[in-house]
Amino acid sequence: MATSKTRQRKLARERYDRQMARRAAATRRKRRIQAGIGSAVALLLIVFGTVWLLGGFDSEPTSEAADTCSWTKQDTTTNTNLKDVGTPPTKDLTTTGTRTMTITTNQGAPITVDLDLASAPCAGASFAYLAGNGFFDNTKCHEITAEGALRCGDPSGTGQGGPTYAFYNENVPSVPTPSPSATPDPAQPAVYPKGTVALIGNPPGSNGSQFLIFFKDYTPTDAPAYPIVGHVNTGIDVVEKIGKIKTVENDAGQKVKPEQDVTIQSLTVGEAPAASPTAATPDATPSATASSTPAATPSQS
Repeated sequence: MATSKTRQRKLARERYDRQMARRAAATRRKRRIQAGIGSAVALLLIVFGTVWLLGGFDSEPTSEAADTCSWTKQDTTTNTNLKDVGTPPTKDLTTTGTRTMTITTNQGAPITVDLDLASAPCAGASFAYLAGNGFFDNTKCHEITAEGALRCGDPSGTGQGGPTYAFYNENVPSVPTPSPSATPDPAQPAVYPKGTVALIGNPPGSNGSQFLIFFKDYTPTDAPAYPIVGHVNTGIDVVEKIGKIKTVENDAGQKVKPEQDVTIQSLTVGEAPAASPTAATPDATPSATASSTPAATPSQS
């Protein structure tokens, strides 16, 4: 028969075994939980890494319209003939269709020009901006050139004037097929047909406000230098009449100055056409029929 001490030891042993069993069970549960957490973390890391590699966490770039035109600041310390009226907008400019420019002179009926916004959008934007600031009003066309064009757009009348910005060439005609002789082939279309309106830069390629209106066909013997911006729609007879005015020497000794003053009383540019799906409607380009406040300081490209 078991003694009291033997029973106590047996009970203590059973109690100890039960405690060890509970601890083992708890340890197994803890390990299962830790294993589950580890697997979940590993899965999350795999998903996170995959999304990251595929660019899922890249921030969306800010949608901003690209510049259509660029305006280069000119040095007014070396050229005091430049007139500061700020700079045109660079974005949201119409790049399709045409826009009507109306030139009213002291020589007869107004001359209307279709500005080609598809081929020369920056020239069109510049004309509209300058016209909106009255840049051309009451200025003189200071030359009748040997090429057969009326040269206008310089408020200083020196051939050195313009705004305090310049812009690159657009729509320069291709080089004509060489003629066997030094004179252009009469069967070949003129590079600058009568009625062509083109920019003339100083130096070439640095365009501002000066422009040519050809009153007769002209084909250069070397590479064309004048970017075409439009064509006369009405009033070519007025331009031809001006082209017949006698010329006298200017301050530089060149016999190109009209003996009679040819004054642009006003130059306006009508509203741009409605934008196509591929062109934005200009909301910053001032209308030539309304006044526009010049920018305080010109922007630089």
